[in-house]
Amino acid sequence: MWTILQVIPELSAGGAERTTIEIAEAVHAKGGRALVASEGGRLEKELSEAGGKLIRLPLSTKNPFEIRKNADRLAELAAAERVNLIHARSRAPAWSAYWAAKRLSLPFVTTYHGIYNARSPWKNWYNSVMARGDRVIANSAYTAEHLIRRHHVDPAKVHVILRGVDLQKFNVDVVSDNRAAAVHEGWGLADSDHRPIILHAARLTRWKGQKLAIEAAAKLKSLAAPPFLLVLVGDSQGREEYVAELANLVRERDLQGYVLIPGHCSDMPAAFKAASVVIQPSLEPEAFGRSVAEAQAMGAPVIAAAHGGLPEVIADGVSGLLVRPNDADVLAGALNRLLTMNKNDRVTMGLAGMQRARRLFAKETLQEATLSVYAELIGEHA
Repeated sequence: MWTILQVIPELSAGGAERTTIEIAEAVHAKGGRALVASEGGRLEKELSEAGGKLIRLPLSTKNPFEIRKNADRLAELAAAERVNLIHARSRAPAWSAYWAAKRLSLPFVTTYHGIYNARSPWKNWYNSVMARGDRVIANSAYTAEHLIRRHHVDPAKVHVILRGVDLQKFNVDVVSDNRAAAVHEGWGLADSDHRPIILHAARLTRWKGQKLAIEAAAKLKSLAAPPFLLVLVGDSQGREEYVAELANLVRERDLQGYVLIPGHCSDMPAAFKAASVVIQPSLEPEAFGRSVAEAQAMGAPVIAAAHGGLPEVIADGVSGLLVRPNDADVLAGALNRLLTMNKNDRVTMGLAGMQRARRLFAKETLQEATLSVYAELIGEHA
């Protein structure tokens, strides 16, 4: 069986990191060797439990001299481990992986995980490495259309493989009420606090729309909506200045007691189970929107910005609501609609999302499709 080398800067929280572990799990389950070159991080234990092996390399650097050195390091590693294919998931290490694969005549796969900004010809060239794979995996039809248009890629090389959800983990039947209560307690909420929770689950970074969510909460409060709690869950990844801005905005809008910023949550299935509504008001187009798919798998109705890949994840009016991007008034109105909705209707919407997630976003579908791409390429290079 194969030895597959995946390359990613770190193993912290994020969709690319989760997908790396899922593919390592699939390779290991098929009897192969799953190597991951990375600086490591919070998800190292999960990689090990999935059967993957971490090779620690300084791959988060964007220094061009270090990127060249990393190409040498990856080539030496791939040769020593008899790697059959290299799969890159982020731009800077992808350049290193690209040069290493070329040097050894190995199949090279990229996954275009995000819609990268390209405000200059140089930046567009830098991003283009993610379209230089022998096969390019796009995590949504929107991403595929973008990369084909932006980088003039042969559409025959592009495979749309939607991000997966671990439906054993994100399953209401296996997440106990005690786990949801433990999440509540971790957020400092009293047992007697039964306000509906509006959950925003994303890295604490500006484009994810936390400020917009706070502004919408202020407008929702002014509508005399039912009492609510907005919880902004996510890792700041060192953006303490931005976290301070969020806290200041909460104070300016007189939302103390209405908004929590608890940081990273280690039990997201329980967090989604505890939520009445999940929002994804991203200011820029999402390539896919993994947390939206996970929330739907847990039966939570979702409100999301109607751009990027999110319309592929949500069936508007059925499993959630799509709203005009960057509009706090519209977001507040959608929240008010869901919070004042008949409980049975809200449950029905959540069940529709759960069925949609199980039908379209199963982790196993992503794994099988990715292994098929590997098999095709390795067979061509045999």
